[in-house]
Amino acid sequence: MVEALVTAGVALIVALVVYSLAAARVVKQFERGVVFRLGRLHGEARGPGFTMVVPVVDRMRKVNMQVVTMPVPAQEGITRDNVTVRVDAVVYFRVVDAPEAIIAVEDYRFAVSQMAQTSLRSIIGKSDLDDLLSNREKLNQGLELMIDSPAMGWGVQIDRVEIKDVSLPETMKRSMARQAEADRERRARVINADAELQASKKLAQAAGEMSKEPAALQLRLLQTVVAVAAEKNSTLVLPFPVELLRFLERAQQTPVAAPEARPAQPAVREPERTPPIEPAERSTPIERPELTELTEGDEGNRGSGPPGGAGAVPPDGAGSPAPAPDGPDSAARPVADDPIGPEQAPG
Repeated sequence: MVEALVTAGVALIVALVVYSLAAARVVKQFERGVVFRLGRLHGEARGPGFTMVVPVVDRMRKVNMQVVTMPVPAQEGITRDNVTVRVDAVVYFRVVDAPEAIIAVEDYRFAVSQMAQTSLRSIIGKSDLDDLLSNREKLNQGLELMIDSPAMGWGVQIDRVEIKDVSLPETMKRSMARQAEADRERRARVINADAELQASKKLAQAAGEMSKEPAALQLRLLQTVVAVAAEKNSTLVLPFPVELLRFLERAQQTPVAAPEARPAQPAVREPERTPPIEPAERSTPIERPELTELTEGDEGNRGSGPPGGAGAVPPDGAGSPAPAPDGPDSAARPVADDPIGPEQAPG
């Protein structure tokens, strides 16, 4: 009898140990246990620590309550201003209702991932390229609301959504680079023009002060010469009088009408000519050796004179020679020292 009681006790203890081992569950701090008894939800979610379930009858599923970081695959889409972009993001979410995360959806991780992808595509189509590049905070908030609305029914809370990268085509990158360069060039020119305006005002004030004292301009010129000469270079400084510039300026203001310039002609060398004899010079009688001894009474005997003799030139004549007398020997012989040239009487 005693042996039967001992055997039964040992069997009971063994059964209790086996039951305890089969029913014992340990839930971690960041987990919650959802118990299903015969396929139906039994009570609330079990908290962290040691818990017991009915073996074979109860089944417990553990749900992680930590924040999950899920990368969203890159999605390619067309923005509202017809630019093709490729955007990827990251989603931070956690389970706030363990039974709903098990009952309401088959796989809440996969569901959140698909919802994030579709919402990201929708955001790309509704936004401009400038918003994707510069106004990401607003897009992140809109994307978070779009994902969080259906996820609340799954017992999931979206903590944060961030657009990670926006990939642009190479042509668009080059266009944006040219636009940025042009904008920087414009700002640089505006700043340079503003500086020139301020400098011109200061120079005008300085010129007004220097105009009161002419010696100040000379001192400034000497200072400039000293500053240039201080450097070891090959620059040649030639001071130019300011008064000469003022004189040239006044001369330009009152120009004198200059004669019209004629186009230059090429020089043509003319042959040398004997200068003509003026009428006053021709009125002077030309002395000839053969006619110096003739007189007025001998004019009738010219035909019998020496051969080759010529008549004298009348003192007040028009320069034409006297007619030669008739005769076989009446032809005049040219005189060597006659400047007019040889004369020949008519035959």
